[in-house]
Amino acid sequence: MGKKLKALAGSLTENQLALTVKDSAQQIWLAGLGAFAKAQEEGGKVFEALVKEGESIQARTRKMTDEKIAVVAGKAAGTWDRLEQVFEDRVARALGSLGVPSKKDIEKLSRRVVDLTAVVQGLTEQKAAAKPAAKPAVKAVAKPAARKPAAKPAVKAVAKPAARKPAAKPAAKPVAAKAVAPVTPADVLKTISHTSH
Repeated sequence: MGKKLKALAGSLTENQLALTVKDSAQQIWLAGLGAFAKAQEEGGKVFEALVKEGESIQARTRKMTDEKIAVVAGKAAGTWDRLEQVFEDRVARALGSLGVPSKKDIEKLSRRVVDLTAVVQGLTEQKAAAKPAAKPAVKAVAKPAARKPAAKPAVKAVAKPAARKPAAKPAAKPVAAKAVAPVTPADVLKTISHTSH
């Protein structure tokens, strides 16, 4: 371009040279504006393409990260479960060595208590059914024996040693002491006289 201007400058006058320079400057300005517009247009397209590519890369990265996290979380959960089982086993072993019953022992004992309760209830019902038949016989024997010692002073003297005997044996039942009453010679004579008539 410089050669062109020199060639024109040699043949043109100063006014014409100024006009030529002005036209050339105008063309340069317009070329710059065109380049700027084209760059802006192309730059927008390039920018949009870069944004789309960035979104694509971000989506792929997020997917890979989520997969890695899932794998690591699965391994951690498995490790945590194993650690928890080891802890439970050690605690159970320690409690067992201290003599603390386990859950299975308590459940077994509870079932045994239920079974024994049923057996005791059955025996209690059987005893209650048999007891009314046995009570009249015991009362008939106990009534004459209870009346006789109270009426005679000799019976009282015999009753005192009998009272000492249960004191020496605290395990003896009071019912057994009442059933076995001391027999005096007078009682024997009365029984013989009643049976002979």
